[in-house]
Amino acid sequence: MLKSPVRTLYFENSIGRIWEEPGGYVRLEYRPGPRETVQFRAILTHLGQALARHRWSKALIDQREMAPFTPAELDWMTNEWLPGAVRECGYRHGAALVAHDVFARLAMNQLVMASRGLNHTYRTFESEEEATAWLAQVPDGR
Repeated sequence: MLKSPVRTLYFENSIGRIWEEPGGYVRLEYRPGPRETVQFRAILTHLGQALARHRWSKALIDQREMAPFTPAELDWMTNEWLPGAVRECGYRHGAALVAHDVFARLAMNQLVMASRGLNHTYRTFESEEEATAWLAQVPDGR
């Protein structure tokens, strides 16, 4: 699918926003604060749908303002959402901008460790420039 020259808003709810980026990846920006389960699952479901829609395999996940994942969120992401996004949506590379909150960072580390058996790579970054440069150099496609 052709890449648009501008970023476009794909989905938004109380959890955050999903952007379609001109570089051929999806960007999820988490909002601060607690998350409601239905809204949390909705935004991640839409993230997978955006990847599948474009046949993209890459996402930038901006967790800088994010609150820590709850145990229930972590369980759902690890056991249901991420395996499904890899298998059905072609998600292969995730560049995460690390959260300011140390507990949110720890929760993300748990997700990375739990998902090591999947055909998926997460890398964490302090700067957006480093994250987007990494996404630009990883291969497109599934």
